[in-house]
Amino acid sequence: MEHRHLGRSGLKISELIYGNWLTHASQVEDERARACVRAALDAGISTFDTADTYANTAAEVVLGEALQGERRESLEIFTKVYFPTGPKGHNDTGLSRKHIRESIDASLTRLQTDYVDLYQAHRYDYATPLEETMQAFADVVHSGKALYIGVSEWNADQIRAGHQLARELGIQLISNQPQYSMLWRVIEERVVPTSRELGVSQIVWSPVAQGILTGKYKPGTPAPEGSRARDEKGGADMIKRFLDDPVLEAVQGLEPIAEELGLSMAQLAVAWVLSNDNVAGAIIGASRPEQITENVKATGVTLDAEVKAHIDEVLGDIPETDPAMTVSPAQRLA
Repeated sequence: MEHRHLGRSGLKISELIYGNWLTHASQVEDERARACVRAALDAGISTFDTADTYANTAAEVVLGEALQGERRESLEIFTKVYFPTGPKGHNDTGLSRKHIRESIDASLTRLQTDYVDLYQAHRYDYATPLEETMQAFADVVHSGKALYIGVSEWNADQIRAGHQLARELGIQLISNQPQYSMLWRVIEERVVPTSRELGVSQIVWSPVAQGILTGKYKPGTPAPEGSRARDEKGGADMIKRFLDDPVLEAVQGLEPIAEELGLSMAQLAVAWVLSNDNVAGAIIGASRPEQITENVKATGVTLDAEVKAHIDEVLGDIPETDPAMTVSPAQRLA
């Protein structure tokens, strides 16, 4: 397993990160979830990403239990705050001082750890002054409950403003967690250049586009049984944007490229994301341990300029590139 620095910091993370969105305490029973975490550890993955809102806090509990017995100093544990949790009351969401202070303590209890390596703003909160949010994050860091601060799906201007306030408050904002894949490239025009300038890395989610880039979804054919497109707990809603036949037909054109490189299509997709030098890590999820075993084969793979140009040629104008698609909810979801 390769490791990369996260932002302009001394923290190193595994370039493949195990994430438990839509899996732990939701699609996957606890015993299998623990088996997936064990497979990740056995593969050399040291970095684990979750959020308090996943399965309404239950995903943090499962991850915390699965990591018990591991040497804490050898792990990097990330979580997030913003979306509604618990009974979803009027203060159970957003990035207010109250919600951040209460959420970090609850997350640490569920994760069974004294601190998280990275505490992330899961979205930008338009209802709370940014100064209040960043001061609350600074208090979390200065109290030793988190080592670094990150954000998720913030646009370039929001990252710049948050980074400046973080510096003034004596803390480090070192990461952004956006969606990024061959099919979803909206961060490339503005977020990535700004992040490079500021010393902020991307920790990307959905590098295989919710499974579309595995090639298992065929044009004109019903989605396979047991696939994310059949998941009524949230997976189907996330993947539907990619299920148009023109997208699926273009993706099928990637199979010869993967075969020539001796990779599966999923491995090719993950390797493509990791070829961006502003990406510190790609989050992979799993409902079965063998999926982890296969995906880790993407680590250390180098894609040359000719291969990447061929991928662009095959996909044509299918990928979404509009930077305006990097957006947080205009209103808190309660």
